[in-house]
Amino acid sequence: MTTLLSVTQMNSQNDIENNFQVIESLLAKSKNQGASLIVFPENFVCFAAGKQRETAERFEEIQSRLEQLAHQYQMWIVAGTLPCPFRPDGTIVPDGRVRTTSLCISPEKTEARYDKIHLFDVQVGDAVGGYHESKFFEPGDQTVIAKTPFGNIGLMVCYDLRFPELALKLRAQGANILTAPSAFTYTTGQMHWQLLLQARAMDSQCQVLGSAQQGWHGEKRQTWGHSGAANSRGQLLDITSEEGAQMITVPFDIDEQKKIRESMPLIQHRKLIQL
Repeated sequence: MTTLLSVTQMNSQNDIENNFQVIESLLAKSKNQGASLIVFPENFVCFAAGKQRETAERFEEIQSRLEQLAHQYQMWIVAGTLPCPFRPDGTIVPDGRVRTTSLCISPEKTEARYDKIHLFDVQVGDAVGGYHESKFFEPGDQTVIAKTPFGNIGLMVCYDLRFPELALKLRAQGANILTAPSAFTYTTGQMHWQLLLQARAMDSQCQVLGSAQQGWHGEKRQTWGHSGAANSRGQLLDITSEEGAQMITVPFDIDEQKKIRESMPLIQHRKLIQL
């Protein structure tokens, strides 16, 4: 059975209401195309340096609004990422930091929450120069699978894509689809974005959905965009090529994926190598 899955590209700014107008327009477009799932990028509700804590204070309000939209459109939503001031157990994140949280929302309720494990503490040759996410964010420490009628979703975020062991663990836990809401810098995205989407799909034999921010966010931050999807063989299914708010919709067939995995049983052949 084939299911249609939508992957969005956005140019989110610091105005939450304006961003929600784009979110709703993409939801309507995806629904009209017959998709069952839509994936939004990292920082999709608000993309503004230094406003993580301010946005995090509205986490539950924004979550409720997204749940209402999922119900209204009768669609599953992978709600990109939102800054969250508390951990999954309800305790407050200390030191003024927040968590980067990706939600999987069904038409009825939030089904799963994943807190980004790998934080982007790197030097990049762009106008920003260096990124130090751990200064503002606390990493998560749990992998998360969301069960849906069309397959199990392994939740990932952006920098997670560079770590194949995470994708492999999600596959071992039953994932059929991997989602990667992202905001890759223009510099790193140009070099590695498409390559990473296809590599993680090939490694895990999961369909990978990479939803990306694109364009300028303020005066210094530029993201690469090119939201894309790769199938369980690692082949690119589709990728956005224009600027601004865009969307691709791709098919997913869990029976076809099963045949791919049976014909090349990578997981059964894998040897444990101590690093």
